[in-house]
Amino acid sequence: MGSDTCSGNCPGCENTGGVQHDEGRRRMLSWLLGGGALASMGSFFYPVVRFLNPPRISEVAVNEVSGGKVGDLKANSGKIVKFGNKPALLVRLSDTEWRAFSAVCTHLNCTVQYRDTTQQIWCACHNGTYDLNGRVVSGPPPNPLEEYAVGVHGDEVIISRNA
Repeated sequence: MGSDTCSGNCPGCENTGGVQHDEGRRRMLSWLLGGGALASMGSFFYPVVRFLNPPRISEVAVNEVSGGKVGDLKANSGKIVKFGNKPALLVRLSDTEWRAFSAVCTHLNCTVQYRDTTQQIWCACHNGTYDLNGRVVSGPPPNPLEEYAVGVHGDEVIISRNA
């Protein structure tokens, strides 16, 4: 039998007709597998890159917030109020005297709280204390708390940044 009579369509044929068809199939399969591998790697690395490079969110520029109603806070007590994207501490010392500070400790950015028993501002992270002027009394805080201005308008308490 001579190779002149073969059409190349026989099963197991090694004539050039079958080899060209197999090369095209291999090339297509390589493209599909390579594309699938790239898509898989992309679906893994995209969230990782997005996590490592978070979107830029500008700080909310707030100069004044409501601390609530005058009757909401009794004398010698304090409460945390949202001041932009940071907390503020509003303290009512007496019926007419109010103080407000940043509620972020200057040591490790923990949230401070008012202790009515000692009449001091206390940070629970490392037992730091501040007086009612925001100055450091004891503990590791290196700087005083930022003080805010407090005004009473009608029956509403307004906290604002000092000018």
